[in-house]
Amino acid sequence: MDSELKNNLRQHLRKTCSAIELKRWYDPLRVELDEERGEVSVLFPHAFFGAWFAGAMRERFEAEVHGFLGSGLVIRYGSNGRGHDTAEHPVIEETRSVDFPFGPEFTFSSFIENRKNYFPLTSAREVARQTDVEFNPFIISGPAGCGKTHLVKAVANEMAGRFGREAVFCASLEELCNLYEGTFGGDYFKARSHVCSHRFLVVDDFQLVGRHRAFQAELINLFDSFYNGKRQMIFCCADNLPSYEFLDPKLKSRLEWGLIVTLKEPDLEVRVRYVERFCTQKRLPLSRDRILTLAQRFTDLRFLQGLLLKVYAYREFVHADLSDRDFDRILSQTAGGVRSDMTPEAVLDIVAAAQGLERKDLTGLRRHQNIVQARQMAMFLCRELLGCSYPALGRIFGGRDHSTALYAVRKVRKSMSEDMAFRDKLEALRKKCESGD
Repeated sequence: MDSELKNNLRQHLRKTCSAIELKRWYDPLRVELDEERGEVSVLFPHAFFGAWFAGAMRERFEAEVHGFLGSGLVIRYGSNGRGHDTAEHPVIEETRSVDFPFGPEFTFSSFIENRKNYFPLTSAREVARQTDVEFNPFIISGPAGCGKTHLVKAVANEMAGRFGREAVFCASLEELCNLYEGTFGGDYFKARSHVCSHRFLVVDDFQLVGRHRAFQAELINLFDSFYNGKRQMIFCCADNLPSYEFLDPKLKSRLEWGLIVTLKEPDLEVRVRYVERFCTQKRLPLSRDRILTLAQRFTDLRFLQGLLLKVYAYREFVHADLSDRDFDRILSQTAGGVRSDMTPEAVLDIVAAAQGLERKDLTGLRRHQNIVQARQMAMFLCRELLGCSYPALGRIFGGRDHSTALYAVRKVRKSMSEDMAFRDKLEALRKKCESGD
């Protein structure tokens, strides 16, 4: 039975791992399943292998076991006694849940890293694995579509694996507010007692506190309870949270006590690897040219995921052979897709006309408030829709420095997170650019 289980699991792993990889890290394992107790036993050939496995392969292995055997299992790790038990390489004896209550896709091993995001990823891993609370709160910031939610939920999943699902309170800021007003009917004392009964507090989209400014006093109460109790808090937000002017000074100062890391926009390398991984997992045969086309034209990973699912569904349900014409049609019909005739000049004309201005106003030197805002929106749309680099944006908009374009894009993102009316205006301009109307 154990031999059959291991062989079947190996076949499952072949979907995402090469035969050489499996020979290196999977074949040396002894894997046994106790169905009655819901336990999977994993024995390492020796302690040194176990120490390496814990750091390099465990997250990936547990996610695959969850996908193959389902939820509700625990894994018991151990070694067969060979090797030396030293402080540097102890014999591995550990029991972990392989439930991923916040989504099996959210793991550290599935987060695509590069040099720019090495520090945020390493910091998140350390916070999730540390015994003592050293960085409290731990705040992950960054623009939309950069992987913030993935990373914060990977932290939550790791903590749930170590301490159990009931130890982690994980919700968005909106869900937290709804818990207070809906589930507990406005009884703040009971709601606070419920949240504070957890060992870890994880809150996504923290910047939305700008819509619930009266709730900041309660956030200070929660903060003080977790901080004084030496219990970890992890917050996720757009841009640099302490810089928001709407924050209560007391809350702002508390947020600055911890460690704030910033994820960068996914660059072309990350987006290419993202598409390649999706193609491997779904066995979607896209050519290198098509992979590059997708990665170059779409910078938001969430949007890119939706587009890839559409391509995958078309191939599965409509036609096995995806022609160039079919591929181009899918891109052109996708919301957010870029028209082949879209140019920076077209974007400038659309934005200028909507604001009662001319293109030369956006590329010129005038600094009136309405012109500056329109110029920043046009820079943002050129960046989002056409993938223009910051130096290119500077050249397009009258020979400005790339730092001016970078500031403009960040300013627009911040305004979108704080001002719903501004967000709606920008979305309307985006749709005009996409449709060409």
